Amino acid sequence: MSSNLFKATVNEHLESLPESMQSRLYEAPATCLSIYRLLPPIAKFFIMSMLFSERPVLLRDLDKWCKPGTRKVQFESLKRLKSLHLVLEDKLGTYITLHPTFRKNFRACLTGSQQANAFGNLANDSADDNAGVTISFLDSFALNKWETILHFMVGTDSTPTPSASVLSLLRSGGLMETSASEDISGLRISNTGFQFLLQDSNAQIWTILLEYLKISEELNMDPVDVLNFIFILGSLELGKGYIVSSLSTTQQNMLADLKDYGLIYQKSSGSGKFYPTRLATTLTSDSVALKSPAMAIEDANNQADSDSAAAVAAAASTADSSSSSGSIILETNFKLYAYTNSPLEIAILNLFVQLKTRFANMVCGQVTRESIRKALYNGITSQQIIKFLETHAHPQLKILAREKLDKKIEFDTNNNINTAGGAPQSQQQRNEASASHRLEILPPTVVDQIKLWQLELDRIQTFEGYLFKDFASQQEYDVLSNYASEIGVLIWADKGKKKFFITEQGKSQVVDFANRKLQR
Repeated sequence: MSSNLFKATVNEHLESLPESMQSRLYEAPATCLSIYRLLPPIAKFFIMSMLFSERPVLLRDLDKWCKPGTRKVQFESLKRLKSLHLVLEDKLGTYITLHPTFRKNFRACLTGSQQANAFGNLANDSADDNAGVTISFLDSFALNKWETILHFMVGTDSTPTPSASVLSLLRSGGLMETSASEDISGLRISNTGFQFLLQDSNAQIWTILLEYLKISEELNMDPVDVLNFIFILGSLELGKGYIVSSLSTTQQNMLADLKDYGLIYQKSSGSGKFYPTRLATTLTSDSVALKSPAMAIEDANNQADSDSAAAVAAAASTADSSSSSGSIILETNFKLYAYTNSPLEIAILNLFVQLKTRFANMVCGQVTRESIRKALYNGITSQQIIKFLETHAHPQLKILAREKLDKKIEFDTNNNINTAGGAPQSQQQRNEASASHRLEILPPTVVDQIKLWQLELDRIQTFEGYLFKDFASQQEYDVLSNYASEIGVLIWADKGKKKFFITEQGKSQVVDFANRKLQR
């Protein structure tokens, strides 16, 4: 799945916080760094451009900082910065400045002038204390804890029951629900839980952590303290131990729960040292959270020569069963083959694939209209299914897709050169030729059909927004509708009737633009 999914989820939560709580978050340098990592590229560019300048910036000057045609992403980035109150406007809405607390602490992060304990206090290395606590041990511990939760959700036989705190989160988050009985045996996966299983590991972890934040508020724990500790964990070094006594009381109370989720390892509840796992250190990055031997095999396969198909197939058949990465082959006839014996992956595939045959190290099935509709009724979207299949596609499929894409780009480049009379292409033209093509890991016919099966159910869509009409002239209509389209808030337009409809969030931007342009 795309890393944008978990970033969007976290940003939505941060944007919903009161301004006073956001300002308290910016008092922690590690939190400033983590929030910066979660921002889109243009938002990062705006921050870095203003970070070392104390002068306010004219709002209309932002258009000069970006290339033409980027108004949509510029609008979205500025909207996010305003929601997080990272940029503040003056009363007239003419100038913007960086939040002073954020500016101070983020600048301290980049220059290394933050407090010594801003990113945790490292414990003294001792051979006795660190015996057996290696990176591979931490990866194994985190993988075991996290997959125990996922196995329990899909109902894998002989799966140990997670701790009471984990079960409480699964219930309160709507990932699992109880039937007639209220005991553990009555818990079953919900529609939301089905969607949860198809997300990538980072998105799943943040889903759990955001639900933990809600529960912590009910337990009168300081949400800012909880969030700061989560963001600090994302900045710690994997394989290193950190002192428990340097944490606040709230943060020390969190350690037992975070150990149940696999985010930290602590030898005992009274130990004075804790170790962040890879699940924690990748919280705000694009890196893969769960690292297993099978992932290392896949990385090696991706670097191998494309002719070594036999080696790729052998690696797939011997891949560690604890990982669901890089094992799926989908054919144009909708047949699916998955080189796995993992009950977890098989259970997830069964959500949207009609499984027919199971071997020692492989399962076979068919993607059908009925299997996809069953998934759609359970709340899973076609895009989630496609992303899951792309993410877990066999390495050989990715190699072949890359070769096919390179050939298309080379063909278009040569064709354009011949059209131009043999004139060499500029780097921009080559980049445009590359951008016009998409890496097709899955067969396009299958992808399109899955989308069409969802469209059969999605006949009507509703949007909340504003209708603009009664324009004085056609030119006035064209100027505003084109601007709304450029910033990505236009939903519907009728040029003949001089009417268009925009999203609720885009109203203020379009009205401000109208006041500036039409008054001239």
